[in-house]
Amino acid sequence: QVQLEELGGGLVQAGGSLRLSCSASGRTFSNHAMGWFRQAPGKVREFLAAISQSGGTTIYADFVKGRFIISRDNAKNTVTLQMNSLKPEDTAVYYCAAKQYLISRSQYDYDYWGQGTQVTVSS
Repeated sequence: QVQLEELGGGLVQAGGSLRLSCSASGRTFSNHAMGWFRQAPGKVREFLAAISQSGGTTIYADFVKGRFIISRDNAKNTVTLQMNSLKPEDTAVYYCAAKQYLISRSQYDYDYWGQGTQVTVSS
């Protein structure tokens, strides 16, 4: 069992940056690939980025490449999403998620989810 909690959401102006962190409980964090997703009102949840168990492999959605960076610290049981050059269309609730073993873009592969944190980007 893994419990996840996202921190770091808030209000930021367009062009600004935010750093989201996800704290995980449990002793098996390093056995889990981690992902970030988001959901805007009236839209489906979409994949943003994921990172492998060791942190050696990362994948991104095309629309965040070059702007968002995912990283993890297995010693601290945390995964981070650094978001730069934010746009109003990045406004959404952001979720971290965990799955055992292999990295994935599909939300349906993830077993554990945080409660989400709101990110609002003003124009």
